[in-house]
Amino acid sequence: MPTDWSNRDADWISVREAVERGLAAVAPLEAEEVPLDDALGRTLAADAVSPIDQPPWDNSAMDGYAARADDVRGASADAPVRLRVVDDIPAGGFPSRPIGPGEAARIMTGAPVPEGADSAVRVEHTDAGEDMVEIRQERDAGSNIRRRGEDLTAGAVALAAGTAISPAAMGVLATIGVARPAVVRRPVVAILSNGDELAALDDFDQVLAGRKIVNSNSYSLIGAVAAMGCVPRPLGIARDDRADIRAKVEAALDADVLVTSAGAAVGQHDLVKDVLDDMGYEPAFWRVRMRPGSPASFGTLRRPGGPPLHVWGLPGNPVSALVTFMVLVRPPLRRMLGRTEVHEPVIRVQAAERIPSKPDKTHFQRIMLEPGDPFPLARPTGPQGSGILTSMTRADALAVIAEGARGVEAGERVLAMPLGGPDTAAAAYGLPE
Repeated sequence: MPTDWSNRDADWISVREAVERGLAAVAPLEAEEVPLDDALGRTLAADAVSPIDQPPWDNSAMDGYAARADDVRGASADAPVRLRVVDDIPAGGFPSRPIGPGEAARIMTGAPVPEGADSAVRVEHTDAGEDMVEIRQERDAGSNIRRRGEDLTAGAVALAAGTAISPAAMGVLATIGVARPAVVRRPVVAILSNGDELAALDDFDQVLAGRKIVNSNSYSLIGAVAAMGCVPRPLGIARDDRADIRAKVEAALDADVLVTSAGAAVGQHDLVKDVLDDMGYEPAFWRVRMRPGSPASFGTLRRPGGPPLHVWGLPGNPVSALVTFMVLVRPPLRRMLGRTEVHEPVIRVQAAERIPSKPDKTHFQRIMLEPGDPFPLARPTGPQGSGILTSMTRADALAVIAEGARGVEAGERVLAMPLGGPDTAAAAYGLPE
């Protein structure tokens, strides 16, 4: 049965409703094990529980001398305390005996503290003696001991399911012996551009001749998908031909998500929605009250013997495609990745000059940030046309101007979505070969 594209419940909905409908349709993917070396940016699929106390024993936080606080108190340069050195405990070694009154043990950072000692006097507060040592300051009395289990205790959850694995988290997993963490499988995101007017990079001569425009959307979306830890699968360009579009969509049926750009609006030559309709597409929404990017859509495509394919249709204009991906597609993809935090982080900024908008939509204006007190100062990148892709390279964030507002005046505060720089992007995860 053809899709009823006149359904008002699926048309011209708010940004919030569009994001919620996308989130409601997806769930975290299944778990898989990966080598810890390859776990950066992945999401833990289960709690990582420590089998050990960490540290496993009381240990010294300093190179110096293990001693009793009662012996160290009162020591000064003018009146040093002299202690007999009865043991030498290197890193990786263990004490050979307890420490009694008037005694000390030479100790290295990380080495176990001997029984009887409750202080690690740093070597610079001593004369570094070998058989006898002079303690020349009392400030280390009762200090510089890292207690057993102060970081983790056996049986404690070291990292919770849903945690994105950072460099520090990799270290924690190594600490508790997890060589192959269970992580959520990364969604495979097929990316399809549509339009006879598009040329691949191999055909750039047609762009130079003024006959075509380059297919930049595929590359922007490849980067956006990879930057958040998903696996992009470029499908190239589908021509304005039903058979070609269908063949490209069928090539995406073993992916988790299909993201299209252009061809999904309601114009006579926008054939992607017609092909999807023929294949059993069920729309959740097909226009959103946002700018740029109002002709954005989402729905599901049934496929035999498996879960539905999630399909986001993005506008063809380059800025609109990127902004709608960031606003509408990233939160559901984060849920599929298993993240506990799925929504885009926001910061508060102050307009350094007027930032225009119209009240009929939520506007996402490209802004540059400057130092300010108490909030960063925001300036538009310049003209906000949805085809000015270079403006996205100049932007530090997107100012979120709520529906109903008539712009933001200089001095007013507004929420903004930081865009992040290249250090937060695809290089952190690597692109598929």
